[in-house]
Formats: sequence, structure tokens, C-alpha cells
Amino acid sequence: MPQDTTADDESGNGTVALAFSGGLDTTVCVPILEEEYGYDDVIGVTVDVGQPAEEFAEAEETAEALGLEHYVVDAKEEFAALCMDGVRANATYQGYPLGTALARPVIASAILEVAEEHGCTGLAHGCTGKGNDQLRFEAVWRDSDMEVIAPIREMGLTREWEKEYAAERDLPVEGGNEGDWSIDTNLWSRSVEGKELEEPSYVPGEEIYEWTSAPSGETLELEIGFEDGYPVSLDGQATSPVDLVETLNETAGAYGVGRTDVMEDRMLGLKVRENYEHPAATVLLAAHEGLESLVLTKEERQFKTYVDQEWAEKGYEGLVNAPLVRALEGFIDETQERVTGTVTIRLEGGQARVVGRESPYAVYSAEAASFNTEDVMGGIEQNDATGVAKYHGFQERLANKVFDAAKARESAEAVTDGGTGDE
Repeated sequence: MPQDTTADDESGNGTVALAFSGGLDTTVCVPILEEEYGYDDVIGVTVDVGQPAEEFAEAEETAEALGLEHYVVDAKEEFAALCMDGVRANATYQGYPLGTALARPVIASAILEVAEEHGCTGLAHGCTGKGNDQLRFEAVWRDSDMEVIAPIREMGLTREWEKEYAAERDLPVEGGNEGDWSIDTNLWSRSVEGKELEEPSYVPGEEIYEWTSAPSGETLELEIGFEDGYPVSLDGQATSPVDLVETLNETAGAYGVGRTDVMEDRMLGLKVRENYEHPAATVLLAAHEGLESLVLTKEERQFKTYVDQEWAEKGYEGLVNAPLVRALEGFIDETQERVTGTVTIRLEGGQARVVGRESPYAVYSAEAASFNTEDVMGGIEQNDATGVAKYHGFQERLANKVFDAAKARESAEAVTDGGTGDE
């Protein structure tokens, strides 16, 4: 049974702002925060980072049924801007674009602002003690003076207990049944987990997908325009980040682009299976890397791989405002000054493949690279490579020669020693 955490202060603990979705977890949190934690008032805050309209309708209907003061904050532009920063950092975690991870600090910050505006003394979420989201929310909230409460985690609540509690209290949830899977949707990605999908060997059917169709033989080419590493246009038409992502989700998703089935290592050390859909993210990340390959030097590309990995790790942890991230972005900003141009992407067979790229900053000379030209820039000629070719691999050849000679001496000495022993 949950532990009684009722505060000793009979005057109450003031007002707590709850990250509210209208689902089972956050719905049962409302009376628990009042009765078990002693809060006088609970306000619900739902943050729009691109969820489906029906999720907001559910949250509003549930809040009304609970008599809960409810606020909806539009943070789509802030979230889209962070996703574009992720594009510049080629941000993926264990093979998939960061979606839920990048949304959480945006949501947490928006809830904190509402809490401050309403003089709240506490901040609460409905996360369990096994996932990543608890850490991402609290990394933002614990920088405030408000109490941070996680009823599901702190009281050790199970889904079955919550369903029974909701039924006993006649709470406005459909028996705790939120569908066959646990789904999180935002502008950048859609994640699906739970039930049969928890089995690594289970092969999911098409029914788990909403954003993507099964790949077909049809193809489509798109042109993505970049300025300073930011995607700014689609097929020559300027567009905002939100509109660009929404359009590409629909367009690329129709060609089966953007599916990932991954065994993911969470921050707490648990390994879980996740299925993701991320059509726009797949297209933009592929296009961006394609343009970087044209304008950055070999050394920049190699070093940026490490920088990008570190950025993605902090993004996955929800620590996008960490000093390390600011330092990494200093390097990213410097390189992205030249990531301007256009990339042609072909959607085919569920893949987004770069088939053309162009930039005024291209570190490329067709004349120098061509087999059909002799004189190239700087007066360099083919024959000038002869000296380089002689030296290339010299140390490796010498090392092998020395090693072979040493082994031969050892073998000869062993034969000699073996033939001089007393009989």
C-alpha cells in the first residue's frame, strides 16, 4: 500500500502545479496531491509541443470533470527551435532522432513559468521511478525554490492500484485503459512502447504506425535549403520550423520514411525496446549531414562527430542548458557558418537519401578531382603525388620488416641452442 505522506502542517502547503495530460497517472495525482501531500490547491498545466488535438481535448475534459484549474501553454515554436539546434548537432541517440528527450525540458520550463506566475509552492509530475522523464523534468525544476513531488514514484504506485483507486473515486478515466501501447507524440517524433512490444522478439504489425505508411516502390525528390546549418526552405519556398516539420512528417511519412525499432539504454541502466516514427527528423538530419560533407574539412567532420555525440548525450538527459552544451555549441556555431546551401533528398523504399548538394562554401573542386584534367589549382600535377606515394605506408612497412627480421633471429638462435646440449 502507498505510504501516508500527508504533511504535518494543518494549514496546508499552498498550491502545486501538476504536469497534466488527463491520462490515468496525472488524473490520480490530483486527489493524491491534496489528500496525501496536503496541498490546498492543484493546478494542471498542459504544454503543447505538437501533440494531436484529441490529447488536449482529453486533458481539458478531464480537468473540467475534476474541477481542476487548467492551463494550456503553446510551446511548439520553442520546441521546434530546439529541434533545429539538434539538426545542427546531428543529434541522434543510439540510432534515432531525439524527440521525447528534447521536449521534456521545454515542457518543464513552461510549467515552471506558470507555477511562478501563480505563486505555487510545489511542482509535480506523474512519472514513474523507472523512466527518463522524471530526471528530465526535475533537472529543470530543482533549480527553483519549489518542492518537487513525484507521487507515482514516491508512493510506489502500480498501474493496477491506480485503476482501482480511480474506480473507487469515480475519477474521469476510462478504467485506466489508455490503449494497447504507451504512446508519446510531439512535433518531432512519435514513440510506441508497452505490452507485446516489450518482447524484443515480437514483430510488430503496421497497426502500431500512424505517421508512416509501409514503404512502396514510389519515389519523390525534395530540396531542403539551409542557412548557417538551419533548414529554412522546402523546394525553394521559405518556411518556419514548425511548418517545415509538419509538412515533412506528412510528405516523408507517406513514403515510409522515419521508422526505428531500437533496444534503448535508459539513464537508470534499464534496457527497453522502443519503436519510433520521425519522418521529418530523418529527412532533415540526412540533408544536414549531406551538406556538412560538402563544406567542412576532414578534420572538422571528424572532430564534430565527437561534439555531436556529446550534444546528443546531454540532450537525451534533458540537460540542454548545461555549460558543456554551451561550450559545444560554440564549436557548432563556428562550423555552421558555412553550412549554407541546398540538398536534394530522394524518398525511396522507406529511406531518405541525399542525391545532390550545392553550396557557395563547398570544399570541393571538380577540376582538381577530375581524372580528365592535368593542371589543377595551385599548380599541382598528378606526378607530384609520386613522392607522397613513396612515403605513404613507409613506417608500417619498416615496422613489419623489423618485426620479421627479429622473429627470424629468435628462430635461428633457438635452433642453435637446441643443437649444443649435452647428450
